[in-house]
Amino acid sequence: MAIEFRLLGSIEAYVDGCPLDVGPARQRSVLAALLISPNEAIPADRLVERVWADRAPGQARGTLRTYIARLRHALGGFDEVGIVRHASGYMACLERGLVDLHRFYELIGEARATDDGVVAIDLFRRALALWRGEAFAELDTPWVRTLRSELETARIGAELDLSDLLLARGRHDEVLAALHTAAAARPLDERLAGQLMLALYRGGRQGDALDRYQSLRDRLAEELGADPSPPLRRLHQQILTADPALDLPDGRSEDGTSPTPRQLPAPPRLFTGRERELRALTAALDDAARDGTSMAAFAIEGAGGIGKTWLALQWAHEQAGRFPDGQLYVNLQGFSPGAQPTSPVAAVRGFLDALGVDPSAVPKDFDAQAALYRSLVAGRRMLVVLDNAATSGQVVPLLPGSPTCTVVITSRNKLTGLIAAHGARPIILDVLGEAEAHELLTRRLGADRLAAEPEVVRDLLRYCCGLPLALGIVAARILTHPGLPLSVFAEELRDHSTRLDALDTGEADTDVRAVLSWSKHGLSADAAELLALLGLAPGPDVSLAAAASLAGWPPPRTAKALRELDGAHLVQQHVRGRHRMHDLIRVYASEQARRGLSDDAWAAALRRLADFYVHTAYAGDRLLQPHREPIEIGAPAEGCRPEPLEDQTAALSWFDAEHDCLLAAHRMMADEGMHASVWQLAWASRTFQRRRGRWHEELTIWQAALAAAERLGDVAAQIEAHRYLGGTWAQLDGHAEAVRHLEHALSLAERAGNTAAQAHTHMAYGWVEKARSADESAVEHVMRASHLYRTLDNPVWVADALATAGWFHAELGRYDTARGQCEEALRIYQRHGDVEGEADTLHSLGYLAHHTGRHVEALGHYERARTLFQDLGHTYNEADALDRIGHTQAALDRPEPARQSWCQALDLYRAQQRGADAERVQIQLAALDDPI
Repeated sequence: MAIEFRLLGSIEAYVDGCPLDVGPARQRSVLAALLISPNEAIPADRLVERVWADRAPGQARGTLRTYIARLRHALGGFDEVGIVRHASGYMACLERGLVDLHRFYELIGEARATDDGVVAIDLFRRALALWRGEAFAELDTPWVRTLRSELETARIGAELDLSDLLLARGRHDEVLAALHTAAAARPLDERLAGQLMLALYRGGRQGDALDRYQSLRDRLAEELGADPSPPLRRLHQQILTADPALDLPDGRSEDGTSPTPRQLPAPPRLFTGRERELRALTAALDDAARDGTSMAAFAIEGAGGIGKTWLALQWAHEQAGRFPDGQLYVNLQGFSPGAQPTSPVAAVRGFLDALGVDPSAVPKDFDAQAALYRSLVAGRRMLVVLDNAATSGQVVPLLPGSPTCTVVITSRNKLTGLIAAHGARPIILDVLGEAEAHELLTRRLGADRLAAEPEVVRDLLRYCCGLPLALGIVAARILTHPGLPLSVFAEELRDHSTRLDALDTGEADTDVRAVLSWSKHGLSADAAELLALLGLAPGPDVSLAAAASLAGWPPPRTAKALRELDGAHLVQQHVRGRHRMHDLIRVYASEQARRGLSDDAWAAALRRLADFYVHTAYAGDRLLQPHREPIEIGAPAEGCRPEPLEDQTAALSWFDAEHDCLLAAHRMMADEGMHASVWQLAWASRTFQRRRGRWHEELTIWQAALAAAERLGDVAAQIEAHRYLGGTWAQLDGHAEAVRHLEHALSLAERAGNTAAQAHTHMAYGWVEKARSADESAVEHVMRASHLYRTLDNPVWVADALATAGWFHAELGRYDTARGQCEEALRIYQRHGDVEGEADTLHSLGYLAHHTGRHVEALGHYERARTLFQDLGHTYNEADALDRIGHTQAALDRPEPARQSWCQALDLYRAQQRGADAERVQIQLAALDDPI
């Protein structure tokens, strides 16, 4: 990570372009006082004077130490900087170039040392670009005021030197506005006045130049009683006589050989955000300039409407001074409506015209034309902007061969060939962040307009999804309807099915649907079809396997289409093997599906996707809980390819990766009336949800599953749904609801004569009764379950009842009874390979040993249980095991191991949003630090 410090404005620190919190204003002032003199020990008294002067608090040294400690903590993760204490004071250890103030002095020193005027201009511009306002904005002491005055003098000197260099090269038009502004602020600066006079004269404004001189002479006489200096008087005389020595060949470079093209379109108005990308472009250009052996080329890539041209032109105008020999621009029309892409032949011919080549001197052969173009730009500091490229092949013939040139390409496609063969650096644009999007609307509409309806503004930002084009369209529509409240526009955007209609201005370039359609037109038939199908996928992203089932294609064919969509920035492979779409692209894709798919094809695609999730989840659950009574789910639809899962680890990884998609698919199945799938997916997700402690999601899933089971008239499924809802409500402390569902389950099971379902329900009842402290009733229900299980000849279920009864007896203090039941259950679990049952029972035996004073034995049981829970991915129970291990370590007077276990438990409790458990562990940790 790269850290930088900024003092030429407010006092700030940044890491990789993102702000780093270095504390309140006074603490930042301490940091600035150290950074002004890096690698130099500063006595504490001098630091106090720099920061507070005569307003130091009574305990200034103690306050200073506090600020130093906080700064060390804030900067502790960065090797490039450190604050150390020496006998003679405090020292900030870092390279001077990490501080903008010292970088400023380094750059202007290099600029004045070079004989290359073009390089000097670049260096001065980079130095002045570091300024963001008044230096050390938070500091105001006599020492700082003196330093600020010295810095201001240095800044003014750099500005004047830069203006001299630009004027010497005939670039008076670039400096005229800045000279006017500076002269208003410093009306008695004679060097500045001379520069302004020369710029006015060269701009054909001789009279204004003479008036400027007369105004200065009158002011000098009135305020200082002095005349203008001899150099200024000589310049006045030259302007009076129109001395040819003041002229430079208009429109030509210094050697007068060819015109200087300035083809950039106007810079974007109200440009917002993209600070990270702008810095990345400039930093890469700096690196290329230092290297000097290869041309700098940048490929700005991203979806339609993401702001590629916006960024390219903003950066090009910001850096125009670094390209004194001109800027070439061409729109390659790679994704324009009703237009063929611009051929390299046409683009090169346009460049030759801009470079002043006589039409009669243009070679007929294209290769010769391209060679002439490369010859004309060789050795010149030029920028070439190739906008809206379709392919690398369209770009390569337009690349200069000289390392002095820089090329910026924009494209909706990934220009992999250009990056691989020509070293172009990709700049991938994503949507604007929430703060940047809000700032864009603020700059377009004004802060007052947004402040009047803040909730509606949040809706607008959410519906535009950070897409600059969408935000611009919404802002334009609001501006053209000033009498309408913002809520009117938000309401138009609310409905997915009509959202793109609300983002249609009637002009192709500013219509989101049209802009996205241009990207689609360049796709193969497979990629276009898959794009539409992906609009049906309900989750936040989609795996290759899920996409293959959705399309009904073999995975290789699906992977090829996904690569094409990824290359066109219509989908993004954000993690390995998973693809997502921008929300507005998803809306567009869904529209394409509605228009291009028949009802049968639509239904078949959703059926294949539903079966993919149901069958893969079911296989995963069988791996996680092989002793669970299976259900019948039938065969998957034709074309559906469930993902093969090899073992428990693979199953857990799949459930973790697909969790959000499973929830979304479950909602989709309910909406589409796939009642059997709704019930089956709920059942297949049960073990995973329980092991992760996702009780709220579990509740939602089973409520939908119960409704589906009732519509199916499936009594067995209704029993399961009521039973699982009962157990889930108990976990969420909804005991009345839990009892209601379990009564339904038991009644249905008894009427159906389903002994296993009755036993399972009694087990669930036992846990509900235990949760409401009805201990004897809880034991009674579990013993009923045990009796029923023994009639079914299922030893693992018998072990479940024994282990549960053992735990209930243990909590009641009936340790001998509990131990006998738990040990019998453990033997059964180990005999039948039920690892989860084994882990639960070991946890109970640890509890028994701990509460009977056998702490070493308890620790062994708990640690074995914790290991098994880890292996199972059962993080919910693992957290409880870690908590118990901490208690046992504390009982053995081992505070540090106890602390370590409780800290691990605390992390898991917080991740599982188990607030009460987390608070309890925090109290336990505090007691370790402050024992009574």
